[in-house]
Amino acid sequence: MANWIFLIPLAPLIAAVVNFIFGRWYLRDRAHWLAILGVAISFGVSVAVVAQVARDEVALSQHLYTWIPAGDFQVPVTLTVDQLTAVMLLVVTGVSLLVHIYSVGYMHGDPGFYRFFAYLPLFVFSMLMLVLANNYLLLFVFWEAVGLCSYLLIGFWYRRRSAAQAAKKAFVVNRVGDFGFGLGVMLIFVHLGTLEYTGVFAQVGALPQGTITAIALLLFTGAIGKSAQIPLFVWLPDAMEGPTPVSALIHAATMVTAGIFMVARSWPIFAASPDAMLVVAIIGAATAFVAATIGLTQYDIKKVVAYSTVSQLGYMAFALGSGAWVAAIFHLTTHAFFKALLFLGAGSVIHAMHDEQDMRRMGGLKRHLPLTYWTFLIGSAANAGIFPLAGFWSKDEVIVGAWVGGRPIVAIVGLVAALFTSLYMFRVVFLTFHGPERFDAHTVHPHESPPVMAVPLLILSVGAVFAGFLGVPPERGVFHRFLEPVFSGHGAEVHHVSTATTLTFGLISTAVALAGLGLAYAAYVRGAIKPAVVAARLGPLYQLAYRRWYFDEIYEALIVHPLYRLSVWLWRVVDIGIIDGAVNGVAGLVNFTAQRWRRVQTGLVANYALAIALGTVIIVGVYLIVGSTLFQ
Repeated sequence: MANWIFLIPLAPLIAAVVNFIFGRWYLRDRAHWLAILGVAISFGVSVAVVAQVARDEVALSQHLYTWIPAGDFQVPVTLTVDQLTAVMLLVVTGVSLLVHIYSVGYMHGDPGFYRFFAYLPLFVFSMLMLVLANNYLLLFVFWEAVGLCSYLLIGFWYRRRSAAQAAKKAFVVNRVGDFGFGLGVMLIFVHLGTLEYTGVFAQVGALPQGTITAIALLLFTGAIGKSAQIPLFVWLPDAMEGPTPVSALIHAATMVTAGIFMVARSWPIFAASPDAMLVVAIIGAATAFVAATIGLTQYDIKKVVAYSTVSQLGYMAFALGSGAWVAAIFHLTTHAFFKALLFLGAGSVIHAMHDEQDMRRMGGLKRHLPLTYWTFLIGSAANAGIFPLAGFWSKDEVIVGAWVGGRPIVAIVGLVAALFTSLYMFRVVFLTFHGPERFDAHTVHPHESPPVMAVPLLILSVGAVFAGFLGVPPERGVFHRFLEPVFSGHGAEVHHVSTATTLTFGLISTAVALAGLGLAYAAYVRGAIKPAVVAARLGPLYQLAYRRWYFDEIYEALIVHPLYRLSVWLWRVVDIGIIDGAVNGVAGLVNFTAQRWRRVQTGLVANYALAIALGTVIIVGVYLIVGSTLFQ
């Protein structure tokens, strides 16, 4: 199957190009067929390639061409599939295929239908090339391509001002992280003379500790932006301005997982720097906690799920920073199922409620949307870590990995965030589907989604239930044995987890998840706890979470407004005053001189004759004076 790897990214690329060129005039409302076919081919070939990798336990590689041959600097376009790439291929193509199918119903009737199904497979192509790359420069190119596609999809409804602003915000914030990532790639080449993974990892041990730490932190800067870690997570909740299928694709399978994948792919670099590992763990834990507190206070159903994504990405990051490499990728995989399910379920609710997203205007939807309710409930329970759903196995493994990896405080923070996760997820379930109807029944008529939207929900719910069993028994499941060859060698440190530790944390995680469920039930179903009273008593703490820890306000005050004022000053003083002033001054001088000289042109022959006579006298005088001086 090695000779067919190129079809994995090529199929969605062809679909995107054809829809771009012919979609508007010929395909129109049939553009989805080509996009779905392209991603389906990609998924089918991925399954075959992954099966061969699993059977032979060797990486497959296909060299396409040499992109940059410049002396010793060689950048090949080579597609490589090892066990880590294999997992990402199945996640990206599988979830993307379901999102494409779901989008047919969700985007039906949209005037930009063909354009949507050009952007979507282009996004998939970019992500597939990112995970298939065998060197850092190729990865960086498609890292940027993923950012471009996210800009196009978040701002898909560009006539809506909020969507256009959200797209720009995502693009700009990600460029901050990408700048550091680019510097890290340059530093790798300067010190090692190669950008291919195998060459880099083989030589990394010979570098000074400070250089390794610098490279690792610069690479992680890119992951902070792309995978929405503190302090660059602010773009992700605003990305909800895009269509809901886009939210599912960005949050579950493509863009935000790119940073986690990149750090996992670069694990020999990070493992060689304890300081960088500590930074990754601290930032991940802080992200998990902060995002979870914000999710408790939001009322937009999509934004709650978005902050849940940020929090779960924090779990993955602190697992990586604790050396629990397989646990991080395991959580990435299970998260793809239940997070795609939650976003598509939220989209089903929004579709039924005529684009209403505020949970305070919902309630009582269980009887109107039974299939959406049960699938959303499964996704919420999996996200909360309820036993025995997928999120329980992976999240518990992440927390255990932090504990045995020498990060006990990080593990405790993970447990606190898990409590908040369960609370805010079941808060969404109870506010949306239970209790009295809080919408106007005369104008809103909730209805279940059509089969083209319902079937992906059912398939994803199966994954949210059973995907976790790939990691059973913990640390020794099929998933772990499959990925073990990737995270071995290069000074890998293996943390052995006792059965007692695993069981203890399993019981604690279950108790924490059930406690969150109980609190949500008491507050939003029984009414034993009054959320408004609790919010009032918490006062500033509640406002801190509700205002998203004031990150946006801080950026506005410290970065946006000062830069705006600086740009205005540069415009008025430097641009207009100095640059334009100099140019306009030259023009003014020429104009002033011309105005004076034009007065000589009187149009009178007598004046011209006088001028000629004076000129003749002057010339003769100069000639006589100069001549007499020279011949004396």
